[in-house]
Amino acid sequence: MMPFDAYKQYLSLKNHFTKEKYDYHKYCGKSRATVKSFYKRKDRFWFEKLARNKSDREVVEFFVSNFVTCTDPGKLWIGEMIREGEGRYTSWKRRTQSLSYVFKQEMESVLANRDINDAFASLNGHSPILKGYLSGDVSLETMVICDKILGYRTDYDKKLTDPVWETVSMRMRKYSPFLNIDVFHYKKILKEMVHGT
Repeated sequence: MMPFDAYKQYLSLKNHFTKEKYDYHKYCGKSRATVKSFYKRKDRFWFEKLARNKSDREVVEFFVSNFVTCTDPGKLWIGEMIREGEGRYTSWKRRTQSLSYVFKQEMESVLANRDINDAFASLNGHSPILKGYLSGDVSLETMVICDKILGYRTDYDKKLTDPVWETVSMRMRKYSPFLNIDVFHYKKILKEMVHGT
């Protein structure tokens, strides 16, 4: 990947995770960036460094892992991402490579002393699973997997109007296409946990 291509990936993925209307997959990662504008940037050497050290796939994964795990993707600057993002990228890789295990562990803590309906009930504000995510005990991956199985996000969108949920909902929606998961496999894991078979 050329440094300019890394820059284009950065812009389109940043737009994807911060703008409601932009869809990285729909627009095939296109952005309005020009080579001329790229060479005027003072921070272009960060993209040169990234393009030199990572494969095309790793560049995309690096940006995705950073945008989904940082607090405010809109303010995430490339220099900070290169300096501090390697740790986020490494833990993201570790999590996604052992996703079945992570999912099982996190769901066990969510389902401890409660049934599945209670775990997702948002009658009095935030549900236990959402509280788990906000406290860092449940990963975004588990949130997305559960949504793919149970479809709870659209229900929450109707019930919860607070900005905290709106941010989580958008992040889940934007991240979901990047998570290539076998829904049937996770459905089976969840079923075994709920029914104890």
